[in-house]
Amino acid sequence: MGSEKMKARNVLWKDWGRLLLGAGILLLPFSACARGGKVMTEELKVVPYVKLERYTGTWYEIARYPQRFQEGCVASKAVYELGQNGKIQVYNECRQGSLEGPVKSVRGKAKVVDPATNAKLKVTFFWPFYGDYWIIDLGQNYEYAVVGHPSRKYLWVLSRTPEMEESVYRGIEERLEKQGYDTGRLMRTPQPGAKN
Repeated sequence: MGSEKMKARNVLWKDWGRLLLGAGILLLPFSACARGGKVMTEELKVVPYVKLERYTGTWYEIARYPQRFQEGCVASKAVYELGQNGKIQVYNECRQGSLEGPVKSVRGKAKVVDPATNAKLKVTFFWPFYGDYWIIDLGQNYEYAVVGHPSRKYLWVLSRTPEMEESVYRGIEERLEKQGYDTGRLMRTPQPGAKN
């Protein structure tokens, strides 16, 4: 009887371990990052101000830094909705493996942590763990956005459409390099109908 209890306890601990590991993989950004062997000490700059009602809606991922929690993801997109309580509902989805692959999705919430700019947010997909979500570049008409993390370990280039003009993308890359990002690490995200 004692050995049965011991086995059940071991299975429970393994399940909890898998759950916490999965949560860690799904969560947005948390660690320090070095570029070219040199630790970036200058704080990442965010955009001056974000009108949240304009920022909400659908965003297509154009490029990203490779991350384990997005491994195999193509046709990635995010949908943000502004709630009555000021929090933002987040829905992320992608196709696994190919543009025809199965849909993988996750729901979360975001909250503004810097009301002076609305450009620094915290996002959670697994409460109580939150990750930083900083809007570091934004099109004048909210046609594109770039999301980073203070450690510079995470990076997403987003667009309102599945395709982005190459000149716009190159301009984003130039500004990212000035912010200390290694743009050579950016991986383009295949999107339906786009010439990636």
